[in-house]
Amino acid sequence: MTLDRRQFLKLSALGGGAVFASGLPGCAALGGGAQSDFYFVQLSDTHWGFNGPAVNPDARGTLPKAVAAVNALETPPDFIVFTGDLTHTTDDGVERRKRLREFKEIASGLKNRNVRFMPGEHDASLDNGAAWKEFFGETHYTFDHKGVHFVAIDNVSDPAARIGDEQLAWLKSDLAAQPKDARIVVLTHRPLFDLAPQWDWATRDGAQAVELLMPHPNVTVFYGHIHQEHHHMTGHIAHHSAKSLIFPLPAPMSQPKRDPIKWDPAQPYKGLGFREVEAEAEGAKYGITELPVQKA
Repeated sequence: MTLDRRQFLKLSALGGGAVFASGLPGCAALGGGAQSDFYFVQLSDTHWGFNGPAVNPDARGTLPKAVAAVNALETPPDFIVFTGDLTHTTDDGVERRKRLREFKEIASGLKNRNVRFMPGEHDASLDNGAAWKEFFGETHYTFDHKGVHFVAIDNVSDPAARIGDEQLAWLKSDLAAQPKDARIVVLTHRPLFDLAPQWDWATRDGAQAVELLMPHPNVTVFYGHIHQEHHHMTGHIAHHSAKSLIFPLPAPMSQPKRDPIKWDPAQPYKGLGFREVEAEAEGAKYGITELPVQKA
């Protein structure tokens, strides 16, 4: 029997990788563009430049290991996306650019050349994204792939954690040009909903973006920032956060502070990882497979 990729992912999940099915089974996606199954890889929160042996003694090795793991995937993804905090924050503009340059050099080791980048607040909030744009271009953009419309929203360049009126107007205009039943995937760094505002796990005007998205029945959001897998619904819109590649953080409001979880020598790289997202042509459905930084 020959297995297609969707069947393979479901079977491989039985061997250890977690699969999360996202979507509305009864909701057909009839938007324009050639539609077919595909998958992409999401990586997030690499924090290149971080130094903290108590939470990751391999801080300079984790990103290269993740690149090697992606390169070793049996079936190459259609594209790869990094959803922010590529580098760790620094007040020094020279050091910020050095870290962005080093990250870009390491990421260039990915065999797949179709790689998209988004900033996190560690990359962009101290200079409103100026250094980021020197290396990666615009902080928000759209692209279409096999019948799915992708929208990358910047909710980090503003140090007040806002998307801002100008970008919201851009989003409104972009959505107005899409069929109501278009398949839309939103990529962002911070959550668009109020997950834990006390921990900066929110976007101050994120509700306005969600309101603009609500008329479209086929919307899914993938984000980073909270350093853990998390799934949430706002109405019919599913929001999925990705694990970090540097250190995990505690569950939302599970303790007084959002201190990083300490490194466990008995279980190195525990809580770290990246994911495959399988987009099915039939309906707005996405199979999510969580993968480790490296094989056990």
